[in-house]
Amino acid sequence: MEDLVQIALQAALNAGASYADVRFVDRASEDVQVKNGTVEGLSASESRGIGIRVIADGAWGFASTSELDAEAMRETAALAVRIARASATQLLKPVELAPVEPAVDVVHHTAKQDPFEVPMEERISLLMDCDKEMGAVEGVRVREGYINLYRQDQLFVSSEGAHIREERIETGAGIEATAVAPDGSETQRRSYPSSHGGQMGTRGWELVEELDLTAEAHRVAEEAVQLLSAEHCPAEETDIIIMGSQLALQLHESCGHPIELDRVLGTEASYAGTSFLTPEKLDEFHYGSEAVNITADATIPGGLGSFGYDDEGVPGQRSEIVTEGVFRGYIMSRETAPAVGRLSNGAMRADGWNRIPIIRMTNVNLEPGDWSLEEIIADTKRGLLLNTNTSWSIDDKRLNFQFGVEMAHRIEDGVVGDIVRNVTYSGITPQFWGSCDAVAKRDEWMVWGIPNCGKGEPGQSAHVGHGVSHARFRNVKVGVMEEG
Repeated sequence: MEDLVQIALQAALNAGASYADVRFVDRASEDVQVKNGTVEGLSASESRGIGIRVIADGAWGFASTSELDAEAMRETAALAVRIARASATQLLKPVELAPVEPAVDVVHHTAKQDPFEVPMEERISLLMDCDKEMGAVEGVRVREGYINLYRQDQLFVSSEGAHIREERIETGAGIEATAVAPDGSETQRRSYPSSHGGQMGTRGWELVEELDLTAEAHRVAEEAVQLLSAEHCPAEETDIIIMGSQLALQLHESCGHPIELDRVLGTEASYAGTSFLTPEKLDEFHYGSEAVNITADATIPGGLGSFGYDDEGVPGQRSEIVTEGVFRGYIMSRETAPAVGRLSNGAMRADGWNRIPIIRMTNVNLEPGDWSLEEIIADTKRGLLLNTNTSWSIDDKRLNFQFGVEMAHRIEDGVVGDIVRNVTYSGITPQFWGSCDAVAKRDEWMVWGIPNCGKGEPGQSAHVGHGVSHARFRNVKVGVMEEG
């Protein structure tokens, strides 16, 4: 593809672009799903193409093609420039890009064992073994398991001199058991290691092996059945301890999205909303308590939001977002960063060759504290231990939210007790994070992958990560609260 991307780059400049970058993207994926003892889904896909992004007359233009020949490169580059010039007729302010040192680099994938080399029969057999374990538990009506593999090879070149080749492999897996009461009046589900796609990272088959799905399958099914007869969540205010994967989603929705600077500046308002973290709050606003330290870090080994360079050629890096509760930074692009007096911290990514890069999360993390989970529980007189998401709702500014979890346990006098079902909790983002007074330590911290973060028009799905341990929040509303 080297010759083609250079032809495309030169054609864009010849057509009048003042800046141009070209991305060749080659993607492949393989997914398998087992349900109730049968192979429910089996898919494989491949996609190759080139996206050309330009600035002409001070405005952006973008065009793409899957026709990989010299003529198509010239035509697509010329189209991108024409689109930019058409956009310039409605331009309010010319595009200005924050500087970046053009990189020349090759970034290899970090998988220890290429998952695509694991025979499909072995993948199916693993999921069938999990299905058998879950099926041995009476009351389980639906059993599901899935393994998802993803590979990408990308070449990025720019008119500033960047030339970056980057490989990426992602692996994910999970299981779910759904139990139904004998009279059909109640349905409960348990997932492992997380809901909505399990766990995924920029790792190889070793990730699946470490999950040890078969060993967890019987427990997952038993817990689904136990939930059928558990106490309903009462409406009250109480302390809550949020476990790993649920805390990852809480962080995603109430911190990850509001720190996207394009949302803050209004360019996502028509679809994904805006943000309460407006520019005057930078370095001033108390987002949470002193126990809350949040970073955006694309350099974490194995994180789903980790990479060498973003789709503007900016190196992946670690940035401070919240430090001891104070809001310190956004995730930004080369175009938006100057609006807050900063440089890009490498957050521009595109969902394939036929999408223009937009600001996306990397790994947005709640940094570990100095408690153990055991210590947090022992220090809690009365509360709930919450695990695994079922639902979420949050307003366009990312302030008011409600989450539901699959499973909870009562805590009384520092001891974990009975199971509670159908637990929901709600709050207002800064007050909620302001109530955080304990965060578990580094050896209980891990990066959870979220492979389905939606944003943009036309829509794009991003693969992002969140490093968390466990954390306690004081006096949180749970259940359905009545006004007055």
